[in-house]
Amino acid sequence: MLLAIDVGNSSTVVGLFEGDELTHRWRLSTVERRTPDELAMVLAGVLGLDGLELGREVSGLVVGSVVPAATESFRAMGVRYLDAPPLVVEPGVRTGIAIRHDNPRDLGADRIANAVAAEALYGGPAIVVDFGTAISFDVVDRDGAFIGGAIAPGVSTSTEALVQRAARLPNVETVAPPSPIGRSTVTALQSGIVYGFGGQVDGIVERICGELGPGVTAVATGGLAPAVLEACRTLDHHDPWLTLKGLRLVWERNTDA
Repeated sequence: MLLAIDVGNSSTVVGLFEGDELTHRWRLSTVERRTPDELAMVLAGVLGLDGLELGREVSGLVVGSVVPAATESFRAMGVRYLDAPPLVVEPGVRTGIAIRHDNPRDLGADRIANAVAAEALYGGPAIVVDFGTAISFDVVDRDGAFIGGAIAPGVSTSTEALVQRAARLPNVETVAPPSPIGRSTVTALQSGIVYGFGGQVDGIVERICGELGPGVTAVATGGLAPAVLEACRTLDHHDPWLTLKGLRLVWERNTDA
């Protein structure tokens, strides 16, 4: 079985694949400075919740990370605790799609995995809107190439900054209020957050679609997508495990060759 790990700035998403089927998945907090042994203990623990063993069931490891220190710890953990060498998505790894970006080395592994999965599962042109610490818009053109996109501050990132800077604004749950007209400070904040980010997403997606032409598929992913998904009118699909699926595809394209 293949262990796919998507290390983001806030969360680390772990998926276990049997063939092309995602059979198990877990979401953990990202801790930048864990040692390889600590990572092995954490992964063994979450696998054990479902009666699985790290060294027995797992035959491969693919890692996509935007946290450099964590990248190296996962790489070392894979070498030490698994029979097969880990695959880290980084420059030089075969993706199976063209990367038409001014500086491909600047791209996060999650954006590459999103583009790979979107091209394989939905075809081009496509936009992946990934709701994480940032909201990234990853664009696949009609030829199936990754051509860039946009990056905006994330839902939690922006909300936390606002609450920290405004002494009288409380922390609120990110859910849609009963009405876009907030009748309390809490519901006014919820309206601004949910409908504000929904409008932002729609505005960016519409502008990108204006350049790509007709027939664009827009896919939402990321842990914070459900918070604003219903406020967006331009998103066609919600695929919460899209990045893991892209990591699996990258693994296959590098191990089958």
